[in-house]
Amino acid sequence: MNPTKYQRTPTPALPNRQWPNNFLTQAPIWVSVDLRDGNQALANPMSVEQKLALWQQLLDMGFKTIEIGFPSASQVEFDFTRRLIEEKLIPDDVTVQVLVQAREHLIERTYEALKGVKQAVIHVYNTTSIVQRENVFEKSKDEIKAMAVQGAKWVQQYAKQASIINPDSKWTFQYSPESFSQTETDYAVEVCQAVMDVWQPTPQNKCILNLPATVESTSPNRFADQVEYFINHLQNRESAFISIHTHNDRGCAVAAAELSLLAGADRIEGTLLGNGERTGNMDIVTLAMNLFSEGIDPQLDLSKPNNWIPVVEEVTQIKTHPRHPWVGDVVYTAYSGSHQDAIRKCLLKQKPDAAWNVAYLPIDPKDVGRDYEAIIRVNSQSGKAGSAFVLAQEYGLNLPKWVQLDFAPTAQKLAEKQGGVVSHKDLYAAFSSQYSLHNQDIEINHYQLDREGDLEHLSIEINGEIWQGTGNGTLSALCDAWHKRTGHTVDVVDYAEHALHTLDESPNGEQGKNAQAMAYVYLQQDNRRSIGVAMASDTVSAMVIALLKCLK
Repeated sequence: MNPTKYQRTPTPALPNRQWPNNFLTQAPIWVSVDLRDGNQALANPMSVEQKLALWQQLLDMGFKTIEIGFPSASQVEFDFTRRLIEEKLIPDDVTVQVLVQAREHLIERTYEALKGVKQAVIHVYNTTSIVQRENVFEKSKDEIKAMAVQGAKWVQQYAKQASIINPDSKWTFQYSPESFSQTETDYAVEVCQAVMDVWQPTPQNKCILNLPATVESTSPNRFADQVEYFINHLQNRESAFISIHTHNDRGCAVAAAELSLLAGADRIEGTLLGNGERTGNMDIVTLAMNLFSEGIDPQLDLSKPNNWIPVVEEVTQIKTHPRHPWVGDVVYTAYSGSHQDAIRKCLLKQKPDAAWNVAYLPIDPKDVGRDYEAIIRVNSQSGKAGSAFVLAQEYGLNLPKWVQLDFAPTAQKLAEKQGGVVSHKDLYAAFSSQYSLHNQDIEINHYQLDREGDLEHLSIEINGEIWQGTGNGTLSALCDAWHKRTGHTVDVVDYAEHALHTLDESPNGEQGKNAQAMAYVYLQQDNRRSIGVAMASDTVSAMVIALLKCLK
């Protein structure tokens, strides 16, 4: 590799740039170009039926401007345009956009395709970049500008003719200096100004000036400089929507578009999930979710990716990467033990009506149709927190830390044996087995607790035998009863208990016998420490059974 063969793309000097100090407060005008730009990037372009399926999905998601194709380029594109119009498939509040080169016969054909449309954007373009001017068209700056002006005149001329036949049709004109990113910015302003001089837009009847990074050739901050320079030097700025169309050659299409909005752009063209030529178009989903994560309504419904992702995948035959930003299958999944522990603790503290503030989760996964089941998965890297979180979420078991530490080696061995992610059912089965949750041979027939001052007197029938003891609590009274029966002294190191909100299922599908409470006891007997876990119909019974499991 020889980097000296490449050179930096020239961008304007902008020492007083303002965009770094700006903040976004609202969503831009979104334009989906999936049916055109995304379609032409496919090895097998969409059929009319596939286009219709994607069209309906785009409508369902809330797009109000959709570029439907290049109707003068192929019969399929023409037929699709006609079908939308003739079958009245375009809602009244939706505008279709079509692309056309600045060539008269193609512009004429485009208006034929749009006969009877209610409202449409005619998007005309010609290339303006240095490399295209010099090596492809071999034309001067003046000649290239003349091509743009002539194209603008044809677009206006045929719109007037179409309006005679269909006076109710509303036309909006859009011009793109193709490869704006590789065009001298002052020259791009000059060309666009010449196009505006033809169209004579007003603040009430604006045109659209679209600035494409047809090839992403510089960093996002420098592209934002280009956009801000363009806007600052454009006369009659209030009569034009400034639109941005970025590609992802450098992997920064979303960043470039987002910074362009800071630089003053009004409108963003892109595709769902970034499909497009070469490395793809700007991903509308990612940019819209970026806004959403900062409290800005994206004005698009992205809440059900499990509904719309399959449609996109079917028509494009492109699978979504599992770690695609915001909507990939595993983007809300944590494997790292420290991450799992942080997520678990934050979720326990998160209040329903409070601002979202959870480590490693920039948004609530429920907002995009995900649930918490997929957040934590247990594998050999998970540590104690992962298994604790799953058991808490799936079975309501709030394990104290000393139980987490005691059970962690079992969970890790299970993960290593299975060679991957452990299901919550397998994890619960291992926990149940280790602590004999559903195979209890301890039967409590009845018990009686009497308090006298600071002491508690316990009389309990266990497996048909009466135990009696005294202590400052139930567990200490039971330890006293054990000492009286065996002569052995036992001490409770720690314990915990909690109610069960739902009945837990055993590994064989049966529910615990009227289990309403869980208890965890950490006991020291002689030089040995042990842990007992039990579920029972009440807290006292659960604590007694948990302690007796330690004493066996």
